Amino acid sequence: MDRIREFLKSEDGPTATEYAVMLALIIIAALTAITNLGTKVTSVFENVESKLPAG
Repeated sequence: MDRIREFLKSEDGPTATEYAVMLALIIIAALTAITNLGTKVTSVFENVESKLPAG
């Protein structure tokens, strides 16, 4: 019975869950930033390409 009580009081599970949620949010933020940066870099290169003389 004491082992069951200790298991229920243990905070290892919720702590791991909190870290997993934080990691997921960080990954989502990083992917969003990378996508936005990639779009801006693409538009800059397209703008430069259009200003270059042909041939």
